Amino acid sequence: MKRLLGSVRARATLAATLVVAVALVAAGAAVLISLRTNLIHEADAQADSAARKVAADLAAGLAYDRLDLPDSDESPVLVADGQGRVVAAENDVESVAVDGLVAGRTDESPAPGDGDDADDDEDLPGAGEISDEVSHRQGTATVDGDTEDYQFAVVEVTTPHDVPLTVYAGAPLSAEQGAVGTALTAMLIGLPVLLLTVGGATYVVTRRALRPVEGIRAEMAAITASEDLSRRVPEPATHDEIARLARTTNETLAALEASVERQRRFVADASHELRSPIASLRTQLEVGAAHPELLDVEGAVEDTVRLQRLAADLLLLARLDAGERPQDARFDLAELVREEAGARQGVRLDGVASVTVTGSRGQLARVLANLLDNARRHARERIDVTLRAEGEWAVLEVADDGSGVPEDQRERIFERFVRLDEARSRDDGGAGLGLAIARDVAVGHGGTLMVGQAPRGGALFTLRLPLR
Repeated sequence: MKRLLGSVRARATLAATLVVAVALVAAGAAVLISLRTNLIHEADAQADSAARKVAADLAAGLAYDRLDLPDSDESPVLVADGQGRVVAAENDVESVAVDGLVAGRTDESPAPGDGDDADDDEDLPGAGEISDEVSHRQGTATVDGDTEDYQFAVVEVTTPHDVPLTVYAGAPLSAEQGAVGTALTAMLIGLPVLLLTVGGATYVVTRRALRPVEGIRAEMAAITASEDLSRRVPEPATHDEIARLARTTNETLAALEASVERQRRFVADASHELRSPIASLRTQLEVGAAHPELLDVEGAVEDTVRLQRLAADLLLLARLDAGERPQDARFDLAELVREEAGARQGVRLDGVASVTVTGSRGQLARVLANLLDNARRHARERIDVTLRAEGEWAVLEVADDGSGVPEDQRERIFERFVRLDEARSRDDGGAGLGLAIARDVAVGHGGTLMVGQAPRGGALFTLRLPLR
């Protein structure tokens, strides 16, 4: 059962069938109740008309044997006195039974109202009058030996001779019972057929609608098995939710493919960058082991420091890629700018105002160091640093008077292991991770890092950080 209900088609079919079943049962019950009510109202009207006609004749003083009684097949009418004895009726009408009280030709049971106290006699109509109230009740009547169900109208009347009588006039319920029975039989036959039709149609339609989903699932399973992220799931030529799901899935696969490719390039570039200082350091150590007098201690230290810095950059990038959140600390960014600028020559502070930001002081110090080191490598004589508040942003600008960055390369310089000047030495140019780290840290703090042209023609790096 659980396996069967694990299918969307099965659950949709079951749900649709249950909903239709409940709706049909409710509608069928309402139809049956309405049909029965209408037919009973018609029977009440028929019985009421017959009872009032006979009661009017009795109130006018017409003798019992001269009463114009309707045919017993259409409306059995029986007139009983206060003792329940029949005083007038068609020959075929033998007795009536209403609410457990019986009036008949041979029955000695008390008629309706017999045995009541004097207070009830006050409710009887006066001589020659008919009761204003007519009670409608269901009961049975025995006509020519056959007992059937009738809807009775019971009318109290008093003759001009002050004789209280009760008129029972019935309308047959056979039409109501037949109509309700026929309708119920039709519903009992038609309901299963209709439910089977609805269930089958729902299953077929759901299967056709979910066929593209199965294609998407199969392709995703094949992609998982083959690990080929260049494949894409089929997109239906529709504009519904499934088509949008397929497009979103392909977009996700494209982004995942790009991410994996970026990681592969990162690993390859990192391996390449690590190989150079490691090879250089190994060579120096091997030469020093064979010829101690030729050991270049300073070169070995430089390679070790370079290797240490590269490992720290790679570790920081790995933490940023993993979504590491910056520390929630508040500090004065101007103080940090002064510290980093004071550790380097040729840096000029121009309008550095006190600005408080929230984040990781260490990571932002790394951003400032990378921007200043990058400016120092390209500046001819001067590096200008400004810090100000603009609305809800802290704006830090680092400008140099170097050759600047070509407009078509301004986004590329923020990629990892990218160096525009491939001719310069690796020692001078670094591994090409500084600006990539700076932008990732800025984005991690909810800010931005852009590059443009400085007033003196060099590069202008603009760092924006939220004040709150």
